[in-house]
Amino acid sequence: MSDCCSRANVPLILACAGASNVGQMSNRIAVELTESEYGKLFCLAGIGGGIESFVKSAKDAEDIIVLDGCPVGCARKTLENIGVAPKNAFELTAMGMQKNKTLRLDEAEVQRLVQEVKMGFAKNKMAARGAGCSCCG
Repeated sequence: MSDCCSRANVPLILACAGASNVGQMSNRIAVELTESEYGKLFCLAGIGGGIESFVKSAKDAEDIIVLDGCPVGCARKTLENIGVAPKNAFELTAMGMQKNKTLRLDEAEVQRLVQEVKMGFAKNKMAARGAGCSCCG
């Protein structure tokens, strides 16, 4: 079993990046998490396109954070289509964001949602690894 505090296996981050504010927010959160070295943005289109190396990387990943803007769940379903059941899937509308066609993002909401995703991922990771891991987050 790997050390949950190790940064060697940073999670892959997959965002729907759809054509609405929540889709764009999912991408923005993925970028924020990547820039803060919390995880690594990964190409959802490559997985959906069936590119072998992308599919293999997703199947081999220890942790994946999936960011969907709305209940349609395109990012989650893309993974499910290749046989990967994501344990860390976040839907922004379920986290209180209202969907609309405006592509402008509120910076306070960006930061609120980044923190919620980090807290949710840490909680899921601790639950999966058991109480012996208290450093994740």
